[in-house]
Amino acid sequence: MPSDHLPGAVRLFGLDILPLSFEQSTDLLLHAAATKGPKVVVTTNVDHVVRLDRDPELKALYASADYTFADGMPVVWASRLLGTPLPERVTGADLFVALCRHSVTSGQRVFVLGGRPGQERLLQDRYAKRFPGMDVVVCCPPMNFDPAGSEAEAIVKTIRACQPDFIFVCLGFEKQERWALRHVRRLDSGVIVCVGAAQEFALGLKRRAPRWMQNSGLEWLWRLTSDPVHLWRRYLLQAPVFLWLLLQEWRTHRRSYA
Repeated sequence: MPSDHLPGAVRLFGLDILPLSFEQSTDLLLHAAATKGPKVVVTTNVDHVVRLDRDPELKALYASADYTFADGMPVVWASRLLGTPLPERVTGADLFVALCRHSVTSGQRVFVLGGRPGQERLLQDRYAKRFPGMDVVVCCPPMNFDPAGSEAEAIVKTIRACQPDFIFVCLGFEKQERWALRHVRRLDSGVIVCVGAAQEFALGLKRRAPRWMQNSGLEWLWRLTSDPVHLWRRYLLQAPVFLWLLLQEWRTHRRSYA
């Protein structure tokens, strides 16, 4: 799907989210990879919405991404409640798999930034089994990776030398978005997709929620029960904040249509 054929974005929580199906979104990114100039993709969920509301500087940076999709089902439900419905979720985890599969058949090159330090060989072996024939380079940064530091600069140089079609950044929010949006204009081409834990799901390092939970909007519950120590604050404490932001959004929409 060429960019000049895109439908108008849905304005939600101060972000312009594309009202595309998963298939349309995949086609859009494949077309973007074949054109000149780098692009950045972000996929918005409840955690993003809540944390962006607290950090206007980060929100402005995040909003500068070329393509924004709705990753979280509550974001899709919010769009429908407000009368500007998004067709479905477009998750980073699903985009990662679809684009990796396509890269195998098309011969496109992939660069992955993410993983535990020193895991490059392990991950390369996993990619060879999961996506046989894929042309992939993996870079695992240090645990204290600074998206604005010297290591980030070195990674940009490596990517420029590799000339990949897709760059998957698996560093988690907000580190991955800060790196991608800070350095995108220094690249010649390629689509940078911020995908969080997508690599771990795709390579079997983490188990993703069953499909029925994904489709019913319960993937958050699966992740919470799988790792409650690290995720309880995100999912339980952020829920009331998100509902408050949704109420504010509803009031804004009501006034604009009054």
